[in-house]
Amino acid sequence: MKISVYTKFGPINSKIVFDDFIESLEKAGEEIQLNCNGNSDIAVIWSVLWQGKMNGYKSIWDECQQKNKPVIVLEVGGIKRNETFKVGINGVNREADFANQTFDGERWKKLNIELKPWRSTGDTIIICGQHHRSHQWRNNPTMNLWFEQQINEIRKHTDRPIVIRPHPRNPTGFDISKWKNVTKVLPQRDYNTVDDTDFKETLKQAWAVVNYSSNPAMMSVFNGIPVFVSEQSLCYYVCNTSLSNINNPAMPDRSNWANKLAYTEWTTEEIKQGLPWQRIKKRLKEKYLK
Repeated sequence: MKISVYTKFGPINSKIVFDDFIESLEKAGEEIQLNCNGNSDIAVIWSVLWQGKMNGYKSIWDECQQKNKPVIVLEVGGIKRNETFKVGINGVNREADFANQTFDGERWKKLNIELKPWRSTGDTIIICGQHHRSHQWRNNPTMNLWFEQQINEIRKHTDRPIVIRPHPRNPTGFDISKWKNVTKVLPQRDYNTVDDTDFKETLKQAWAVVNYSSNPAMMSVFNGIPVFVSEQSLCYYVCNTSLSNINNPAMPDRSNWANKLAYTEWTTEEIKQGLPWQRIKKRLKEKYLK
């Protein structure tokens, strides 16, 4: 396979992941081009967030979509933040193909993530925003309008306290003054990782979490907090989809979901060894490069 790997628009934390992924391609004998097209079969980019330096990936993505060329997307993971990384075809989260059609329970055991029992306590409903410049958010309203829509729908069914939690790198100026019992909490930034670090603390009082498709829903499910998400979320199979159920959310079995989820993310050492590439390459040949 001829593979174009585009490292030049990646953020700082992408370097080690790109380096290890490139090493896995070299070990597999693939033909690699750095930061150029050259009639490649596949492109490799970082994330689908068209923001700042990463906005340079949008034209590459658009061209590949037009030519029906598969794109491998590397991305920060949500299982073990900054320790595991997503490797998927043509997107992130549930839009991506992670080549995990076959799976078992061994990898989930290896990740050593506790699935805490579903919790029926707590009071606060947390609405977690996303970055509006992400490809995931296309065709959606503005983030502020989305927040408003969620609050209005929740208020049809409950007067529980609501907390608005914007994305750590997309702090909207959302005005909460016209609603009672609604507060806004900005994530505490860790400037070494550009991540928020206090979400687990926020979850301690949570009854439920509302999110479109990003990683906070995953952390919530791990911690036994029911989630309300869209079909684009990796938590879709263990979620609630209608806020009419906010007072009596579903709490399905999570074991099969967790076992399959475990094959969406990999450590840098596993990426270097070629474990995700073995799966991705097989899937590309089966479905995308016929």
